[in-house]
Amino acid sequence: MCTRRRWRGMALLAVLLAAGAAWAGDQPPAVGATLPDFTLAAPKDPEDQKYFGLAEPINFKIGDIQAVVVIIEIFNMY
Repeated sequence: MCTRRRWRGMALLAVLLAAGAAWAGDQPPAVGATLPDFTLAAPKDPEDQKYFGLAEPINFKIGDIQAVVVIIEIFNMY
């Protein structure tokens, strides 16, 4: 059951990141550049909020996620 929650959280993160990246700007980051600063909508499910380490259900930034490493996968679809 814990694995299911983890996969759900990872899928939610992927969707949120894709949506956030769409609003981040017109140009993709250059190779070796820093990811642009953008805000993501907080998950509504308390379990997902806990998974991301969010103390409150408010919009958040990547730096707000309580993790040693955050892996971001960006999809470019037309």
